[in-house]
Amino acid sequence: MNTWGILGVGMILAIGFVTPAPCDDRRATSGSQGRWWRGDWKEEFWNGPCAVKLESKRGEFKREIKCKDGVGAGWRERGTWEFRDGPCTVKVEAKYDEYKEEVKCDQ
Repeated sequence: MNTWGILGVGMILAIGFVTPAPCDDRRATSGSQGRWWRGDWKEEFWNGPCAVKLESKRGEFKREIKCKDGVGAGWRERGTWEFRDGPCTVKVEAKYDEYKEEVKCDQ
């Protein structure tokens, strides 16, 4: 068998062994069936030097990221703006050390 044949068989075997990574399904813990806007849940965690708080209620989603003294802040633009994303209204407030994003969807 030539080099290209061996390489082809190896690639087919490699693709066959690839499996999708398990994802974090927040619906499983809240007991609700559907997307984030249908269930209630809260989650707080650290992402590097920043504290992240996620909160969802029916038809709403809120994300707050706070970085002490702005260290680790990944957003560049500062200010407040509002825009539509499909049936949802997104409000964003970005400061030097804090980022807030609030999503409200029409039912």
